[in-house]
Amino acid sequence: MRLRVASVGQRMPGWVTEAWDTYARRMPRELPLELIEIPLVKRGNNADLARHRRTEGKALYDAAGAGAHVVALDGRGKSWSTEQLAQRLEHWMGQGKHCAFLIGGPDGLDEPSLSQAAECWSLGPLTLPHPLVRVLLAEQLYRAWTITRNHPYHRA
Repeated sequence: MRLRVASVGQRMPGWVTEAWDTYARRMPRELPLELIEIPLVKRGNNADLARHRRTEGKALYDAAGAGAHVVALDGRGKSWSTEQLAQRLEHWMGQGKHCAFLIGGPDGLDEPSLSQAAECWSLGPLTLPHPLVRVLLAEQLYRAWTITRNHPYHRA
């Protein structure tokens, strides 16, 4: 099984890449964490935001891979504690499918992307910058994995 994060946006600041790489390297070989960056659709003054979100949503789903269990990150989703995420991770691992996490662009995910997802997860009520969402997601997936293995990283 692999954990794939499909995220809109490229050319992140160095601290984002460094933090992402730190947690991705910590993941075990049998549960790799990979990132696929989707180019942000250019927005002009009179941009058709709905069309841009559709285009980005399709690209995110293509990157997720056929047959993947898709989890869309959206503020309207369900919030999970870290322990609940660890339970979800064990469940996903038991399904035997790859798991893909979708992070939309600055305008979020379109409704079809949200409704197609198997699950919709909210990281909380705060509005977070997209680069930080990547890092937070990577850390929480690593932490959830350590909980499933009784590793001392997580000390609640």
